[in-house]
Amino acid sequence: MPTLNRRHLLFGAVALAAHTRSATAQDYPQRPVRVIVPYAPGGASDILARLIQPHLERALGQSFVVDNRGGGASQVGTQAVATAAPDGYTVGVIDSAFVINPGLFAGKLPYDTKRDFAPVSLLATTPLVLVVHPSVPAATAQELVALAKAKPGEITFASAGLGTAIHLAGEQFRQVAGVDINHIPYRGGGPSVIDLLAGKVNFTFSTIPSIHEHVRGGRVRALGVTGERSSHLPDVPSMAEAGLAGVDSSPLFGMVAPAAVPESIVARLSETAAGAVRAGALHQRLIEIGYVPAGSSPAEFRARIDQEVDKWTRIIQTANIKPT
Repeated sequence: MPTLNRRHLLFGAVALAAHTRSATAQDYPQRPVRVIVPYAPGGASDILARLIQPHLERALGQSFVVDNRGGGASQVGTQAVATAAPDGYTVGVIDSAFVINPGLFAGKLPYDTKRDFAPVSLLATTPLVLVVHPSVPAATAQELVALAKAKPGEITFASAGLGTAIHLAGEQFRQVAGVDINHIPYRGGGPSVIDLLAGKVNFTFSTIPSIHEHVRGGRVRALGVTGERSSHLPDVPSMAEAGLAGVDSSPLFGMVAPAAVPESIVARLSETAAGAVRAGALHQRLIEIGYVPAGSSPAEFRARIDQEVDKWTRIIQTANIKPT
């Protein structure tokens, strides 16, 4: 009889735990959710967070409050997500710094990118465009490679700063093409594009929203787009079509939560956020402004994070890039 009672208690405990997990997902959220963006307002991550915010609020019936926490190459805000209570009421919208920083800071981050977060969904990516000043005698990416090989160390590449996604796209180009180019870091993408337009540097990578009007106006020449061809620049080949398939840098944007958030809550957040970017008004709006909507599962996003961390760590180590 005591054995039977123990079995009944065990089965009851398992059933209660299952019911509690289900109720947690069904009842969530019951109060406002904080969405940490690890940058000042106005950047690409902030724009995406504010675009998806009303869709999350309508679907889940609570406020989602964007909280900008800039500083430390995105480390301040990202750490705030990692150390938040794992109850689903704090999430973060991250970008490529999330997967670049583990290699760049080599164990000195105040969190573990692979261990301390629960990936929710890859929300979107954005292609980068390889652009040159019109004075550069290269009409294709392969001609730029040939020019760089003919003039080692003379072709200048502008980036948005050391360790940024733009810098690492250029470094990936350097390694894939086997060329010696002269990296010129700037304090942000805007100043680098200004000097490219002035002919002070030879080429850079840039996002489509930042550069496509200059391409259309003939102020720069586009030689290739990472990922697939873009509807914004339909005549510009993909980097694969241009013969440089290994140049695949496309900044990513996603949602993460603290690692111990219940799986049922992560799943509900993922289904809601992924559904919002996969179809409907938000999907179309993201395309209009230069994003490529994704909307992945948590498992798919985890695999992508692992892949990107490993890729950028290799590139950073090969180039011996050190943070300033």
